[in-house]
Amino acid sequence: MESATEGISKLGINGDFASSVPNLHKNLSLLSPDQIELAKMLVEMGQSHLFSHWPESGVDDGEKKAFFDQVARLNSSYPGGLASYIKTARGLLADSKTGKNPFDGFTPSVPTGENLSYGDETFMKFEEAGVKEAQNAAFVLVAGGLGERLGYNGIKVALPRETTTGACFLQHYIENVLALQEASCKVTGGQSKRDIPFAIMTSDDTHARTMQLLESNSYFGMKPAQIKLLKQEKVACLEDNDARLALDPQNKFRIQTKPHGHGDVHALLYSSGVLEEWQRVGVRWVLFFQDTNGLLFKAIPASLGVSATKGYHVNSLSVPRKAKEAIGGIAKLTHTDGRSMVINVEYNQLDPLLRATGNPDGDVNCETGYSPFPGNINQLIMELGPYLEELKKTGGAIKEFVNPKYKDASKTAFKSSTRLECMMQDYPKTLPSSARVGFTVMDAWVAYAPVKNNPEDAAKVPKGNPYHSATSGEMAVYRANSLILRKAGVQVEDPVKQEFNGQEVEVWPRVVWKPKWGLTYADVKKKVTGSSSISQKSTLALKGRNILIENLSLDGAVVVESHDEAEVKVGGSVKNKGWAIEKVDYKDTSAPEELRIRGFRFQKAEQLEKQYSKPGKFELKA
Repeated sequence: MESATEGISKLGINGDFASSVPNLHKNLSLLSPDQIELAKMLVEMGQSHLFSHWPESGVDDGEKKAFFDQVARLNSSYPGGLASYIKTARGLLADSKTGKNPFDGFTPSVPTGENLSYGDETFMKFEEAGVKEAQNAAFVLVAGGLGERLGYNGIKVALPRETTTGACFLQHYIENVLALQEASCKVTGGQSKRDIPFAIMTSDDTHARTMQLLESNSYFGMKPAQIKLLKQEKVACLEDNDARLALDPQNKFRIQTKPHGHGDVHALLYSSGVLEEWQRVGVRWVLFFQDTNGLLFKAIPASLGVSATKGYHVNSLSVPRKAKEAIGGIAKLTHTDGRSMVINVEYNQLDPLLRATGNPDGDVNCETGYSPFPGNINQLIMELGPYLEELKKTGGAIKEFVNPKYKDASKTAFKSSTRLECMMQDYPKTLPSSARVGFTVMDAWVAYAPVKNNPEDAAKVPKGNPYHSATSGEMAVYRANSLILRKAGVQVEDPVKQEFNGQEVEVWPRVVWKPKWGLTYADVKKKVTGSSSISQKSTLALKGRNILIENLSLDGAVVVESHDEAEVKVGGSVKNKGWAIEKVDYKDTSAPEELRIRGFRFQKAEQLEKQYSKPGKFELKA
C-alpha cells in the first residue's frame, strides 16, 4: 500500500500543493488514487475554495468521500469532464460580461423547407411515405420535467392529454408508436416486423415516477424491451465570472447542481451505446419530441415522409409564426468567413439580427400573413448515419450558453449561482455546411398545442396569443379532430366560445379517437362514409380499429370500444343528454389537480356506450 505522499509524487503534485491547499493536503490519506487525480484537476482548475472549510482527517470523513463520489459523477457525465466544463464556462462568462453577440458576422436568410397543407394530395403522399418509413424509425421522448410550472405535482407525461377518455400523454405517445409500427408493417406487406424502439430521457425528478407509470400500466401495450430509459445528470453551478464551482447552501461537502437542459439527450444517446445498437438493427431515422404536445403525432407521418423523400440529415418540424411572436424562428445563418448553418434563432435575437444585416424593418410578415422564418417547436428528425458520425466527433456535446443574473451593471457578481445550459435544437450548430438541414411547416392547429403554463400565467397572455395551458391543450385536441372530420366530409357544427380559468377558448365537439383508428388522414377518410353530422354539444369517443362512421347524426354522447378484429358500423340518429361541461375553479382544492388546471370537468348525464369484445361484424344504430 503506497503512502499518500508517494501517491502525490506519482501524480506530479508539486511542493506548493501542501501550502496552497492545506486542508485538502491533510486529508489525502482518505482518498483513492482516482480521487487524488480529481483533487489535482480541481486545484489546477482554480477550485481550491471547495476545500477551504475541510476539517482535519477523522472529522466528517464520510462526507468528504461523498464529495468525491459526486465529483466523479459530474466528471464522467459531461463530455470532456469537469475541466472542460469549467474551461467552457470561463469563455462563455467572459463573453456574457462583455456583451458579445453570438451572431456577430452572421447574416440570416430563409432556409430550404417544405410547407404542407393538411389533407391535400401532397400531404397525403408524404404521409404515405412516412408510414412506410416508420419501420426504420426510433423515437426519443425528452421527459425530464415535472408539472410544477403547470400547477401539477406529478410528472408531465402522466397528465391526461384530454379528459374525455383520460388517456395520459405517455399512453397517447406509446399507442401512436405502436399504431405506426403496425401500419408500417402492413404497408410493406409484412416484410418487416421490427419493433420501433422508444427511448425516454428522464431526470432525477422524473425517473422513478416514469418507471412506475410504465410498470403499473403494463407499458401501455408496448413490449418492455422496446423502451429504454436514459437518466440525465445535473451540472455544477458557478458562483462567479471565474467559474468557481458553487457549494450547496445546504451542505458544504456538496457542489450545488442544476439541470443542464434537454440538449443532454444527444450525449446520453451516444454514451449509452443506444445509437450504435439501433444502427445495428437497421434504424435509419431518430425522431425527437417533447413531453406535452398532444397534437404532435398528427404531423409525424408526413414529416418523416419529407425527411425520407428529401434526404434531410436534420428536419425541424415547424409551425407558421407571426413576426416577432415569442417563439424561435428557423433560419439559415451565413458567416462572413463562408460557413453556414440552419438553426433555431430565439425570437428576441432574430429581429435585431435582421435589422443589423440590411433589413431595417426586422422580422416582418410576408404575403402569407406570417414571418418567412417558421416557428421552431423542438420536434426534430435526424438521419441516424450522419447523426452518429457527427456525435463520434463531438461526443454529443452541444454548443452551450450561460445566462447569469447579475447584481448590477458592473456584471462582476451574480444574484445567485448560474450554470451552463444546452438545448437539443442547437445540435446543427456544429454541422458542416454540406449537411442537408431543412424544415417541415404544418399549421399549428394540427401540429402544436403544448401544455406548459399554469392557469394564472395563461390568463395573463395577451389576447390573440396562444395560452399553452392544460385548458387550451385539451381544446386543441377537440378542434383538430373536428376539423379533420370536416375535411373528411362530416358536417361538424361550429364551436362556441367559453371562458375557463380566465382563458377564452373555442369549444368544439369533444371528438377523440385511438391512434389505431385514425393514424393518418387517409385512415380517417376510409372510415367516414355517407352523410354524417355532429352537433357542438356532442361527444364522440372511438376506441377501436375498425369503427366505421356511416350516415350518423349525433346530438349527444357516443362511446364505442371494439376488439381489433371487430368491424362496427355506427350510424342513424343518436340524440341524448350527452356530457355537459361544468366549470372548475383552479383554486378549488376539493377537485383533482389535473381538472383544476384545465378549469372544467364533464358531467356525464347520458350516453350511448357499447363494447364489442369479440371478432365479427356489428352495427350500432340508435
